[in-house]
Amino acid sequence: MNNIKTLAVTLLIGLATCTQAADKVTLRFGHFPNITHAQGVIANALSRQGRGWFEQRLGPEVEIQWFTYNAGPSAMEAIFAGSLDLTYVGQGPALNAHFKSDGEEIRVISGAANGGAALVVRSDGLIKTPANFRGKTIATPQLGNTQDISCRAWLKAQGFHVTQTGGDVTVLPTANPDQLSLFQQKQVDAVWTVEPWVTRLEREGNGKVFLEDTDVLTTWLVSSAKFLNDHHDMAKKIAAANVELTQWIQAHSDEAQKLLVQELKEETKATIAPEAVAQAWKRIKFTTEVSPKLVTKAVQDAKDAGFSKGATDTSKLLVTP
Repeated sequence: MNNIKTLAVTLLIGLATCTQAADKVTLRFGHFPNITHAQGVIANALSRQGRGWFEQRLGPEVEIQWFTYNAGPSAMEAIFAGSLDLTYVGQGPALNAHFKSDGEEIRVISGAANGGAALVVRSDGLIKTPANFRGKTIATPQLGNTQDISCRAWLKAQGFHVTQTGGDVTVLPTANPDQLSLFQQKQVDAVWTVEPWVTRLEREGNGKVFLEDTDVLTTWLVSSAKFLNDHHDMAKKIAAANVELTQWIQAHSDEAQKLLVQELKEETKATIAPEAVAQAWKRIKFTTEVSPKLVTKAVQDAKDAGFSKGATDTSKLLVTP
C-alpha cells in the first residue's frame, strides 16, 4: 500500500512539473552590441549575472533568451522568420519591415535612444565640404539600416546621385567591427555609424566628426505583431520595464557604463576603454518617447534613400501596450 501511495505522489509531482514547464514562456529578445542599445546590453548583462531586469518584472514563468545582431535588417529578418519576439532596433529597418509587410508586422512599443550617430572623415583635410564627397567611399553598418538610410538620404539632399552599387558616391555596407580597420587602412574615406564606433574612429582611427546625426530616432523597442497579440499583458510589462530601465540608466550613468563595458567585452571579445564610453555617452539621449515629427522624418529619409517606394502608412506602427 505504501508503495502505491508513493507512486501516486510521484506521478502527481511529475504531472505538476510537466504542467509548469508547459506553461513556461520563452521570450526571445534581441539587441546590438552598441552603446545606443544600452538598455538591451545592460539587460543582457544582468541576465548573465542572474539579476535579470526583465525577468524580475515578468516572473519565474518567463525565460529570456538574448540574441545579438550587427544591424537592423538581420533582426527584422529574424522576426519575419518567427525566431525573434522583440528587439532593440533602429528606425530605418523597423520602418522598412513594417512597410514590406503592408503594416501587418513590426510594432514599436517604446523608444530607447536618440542621436549617437555621426559621419566621420579622416583628419587629413581632404574632405572639408559636402562637395568633397564626390568620388569617395562611405562605409555604413548594413544595407538598409538606419545609418545607411540616413547617409543615402543626406547624399541625395546634397545633390549626389547614389545607387546601391555606386553613383557619384559609393556607399559601402560594412559590419561595424570591420569599419575601423578599413578606415585606418584608408580603404574607405568616411564612415556613417553609431556609438561606440564613432568614438573609436575618432580615438583609434584619427577620425573627425564631419556631421553629427542628432535629429534621429536611433533605437526603438519593437515586437512582432504576433507576440503583441498573443502576449499583450506581457508586452505591457516589458514596455513598463523598459521605461524603468531607461530611467535607471539616466540616474546611474556611471554604474550603467560599467555594466555596458563589461557586457560589450563579452559580446564583441574586444575591450572598449571606459573613457571612450563616457565620451560616446554624451552624444546619446536615452529616452522612451517616440517623436511623431522624427517618425515623419524617418519615413521621408527612407523614401529619399529609395528603400520605401510603396505605401508608407504608419497608423499601426506605434502601439502602447
